[in-house]
Amino acid sequence: MIRSTTHQIVVAALLLALGVLLPTAFHLFDISGVMFLPMHLPVLLCGLLCGWKFGGMTGFLVPLLASLLTGKPPIYPTALAMAFELAAYGIVTGLLIKRFNVFVSLIGAMLAGRVVMGLANYVFLGLAGNAYTLNMFLGGAFLTVWPGILIQLVFVPAIILALKRARLI
Repeated sequence: MIRSTTHQIVVAALLLALGVLLPTAFHLFDISGVMFLPMHLPVLLCGLLCGWKFGGMTGFLVPLLASLLTGKPPIYPTALAMAFELAAYGIVTGLLIKRFNVFVSLIGAMLAGRVVMGLANYVFLGLAGNAYTLNMFLGGAFLTVWPGILIQLVFVPAIILALKRARLI
């Protein structure tokens, strides 16, 4: 983990920008961000590299800024629910990496974030008068996004390892 507060701020800002730009690149090539979860990668990295505070703030801001700047995802309910989900990813990875390895931290954060996403969708869709079923949760949290989950489990540890080998962290 990065220890200098100044370094944490710079890295978090860079990952925040990447969290907005990466999904935009996916959309340019007509690749479904819903399937590959490009916003999640920078947030997970931020939690691991900068700790739970910066990871949580970055996670909360990425979908909201993306929605405001690009119109994707729609602000309500998608971006708002994603803000809570991604904040959970950033917070949980930042907390778990203090005691566990990258894989355990990732898996714990991915599960916690999906629970938060389910609860947020249940509340926000309920407020809009729509149902959010268990099938919708399982499909959106695990089945549709399995390529993104696989990408996260491969690329995040690889990036962390590369940064360690380069002695950047």
